[in-house]
Amino acid sequence: MPWKWTSDSQQVTAANFAASSPDRTTARVRLRPTMSSDLDFVVSLEQAQENRPFITPWDKTQHEAAIRFPDFRHFIVEGGDDLSSVGFVILIGCRNPNLSIELKRMVVQAKGAGFGRAALRMAKKIAFDDLGAHRFWLDVKKRNGRAQALYDSEGFVIEGELRDAVKVDGGFESLVVMSMLRSEFLGRRGLALELRE
Repeated sequence: MPWKWTSDSQQVTAANFAASSPDRTTARVRLRPTMSSDLDFVVSLEQAQENRPFITPWDKTQHEAAIRFPDFRHFIVEGGDDLSSVGFVILIGCRNPNLSIELKRMVVQAKGAGFGRAALRMAKKIAFDDLGAHRFWLDVKKRNGRAQALYDSEGFVIEGELRDAVKVDGGFESLVVMSMLRSEFLGRRGLALELRE
């Protein structure tokens, strides 16, 4: 079967269905609130050579503010058998009256181990189930194909492009805006592509 339809007529391609099927996400993760003692780890992840080109790093004081500000949720991603720290996630707009929450940042240490996909699923569950989001959105640097492929396979829809939106050494970079609506999340949950309540 080349595609499936959800209850709200959202098409799910066979490739995206296969990429996001539960058996592809065996990484064990949990999200816990970030503590001040975690911030050196967080900043070191942002400064790592493999991550820096794809994000706009914050300094430690910006992360300190984010763990205290009620509109933000700052989480450490713990993964693997020992549930050690493997990344972090930041949500913004948690008190947004329009029920639109942003995935501000997700950085994972071990690429290709499934921690990113598992953490993204946890973030979606928190946004929709715990925080009552109607819309969960993000922006990603256009040249970050790996992240875009993950978000696409997890049901995010491209809304558009913010051309030359970020100043970088030697020029500017564009951002791709992607989102998921509550109805799309629930449709995917009905197909067992999302975590249960």
